[in-house]
Amino acid sequence: MTEITRVPLQPVKKGSLSKIWVGALALALAGSGIAYAAMPAQVSVKTLTAGSGPSPTVDDMVLINYKGTLPDGKVFDQAKQVPMELGGVIPGFATALEKMQRGGKYTVKIPSELAYGDHAQGPIPANTDLTFEIELLDFRSKAEIEQQQRMMQQMMQMQQQQQGAAGAGAPGGAPGAAQ
Repeated sequence: MTEITRVPLQPVKKGSLSKIWVGALALALAGSGIAYAAMPAQVSVKTLTAGSGPSPTVDDMVLINYKGTLPDGKVFDQAKQVPMELGGVIPGFATALEKMQRGGKYTVKIPSELAYGDHAQGPIPANTDLTFEIELLDFRSKAEIEQQQRMMQQMMQMQQQQQGAAGAGAPGGAPGAAQ
């Protein structure tokens, strides 16, 4: 039978236990500080007027009123009844819209990392946080919009066919017409 080698434990010196706990606490605080520093930037969405119903998803098209301002309060863009595809806007804007409901009005703060980052964009300097006032008027899924487009195309084709049929029986151009 083989015996396992035993390592004798040394007694803990007086005061060493408190040093171990202080060291463990220091490591825990350092780890949480690193974790905090590594936390991704977040979009802030403040509700001014509550909306109702579901929220749009990244695959939806929204219809909004908005005003965008720089940290000094200067308006860099604004528009009314603008259709936008969530997949085609800056990440922070899409994230904010996904937290909204139809009919609601919101103030949104987007950190530069979720806006244009270290790239200037028109009147927006690089590394600039943005603030938006957004009213979500309506939204639809891509499938709903495609269905509506197909219906509109079919209606237009039917109207063209009806106009073509009406024009073929018009007097003056038909063979055998009296002169």
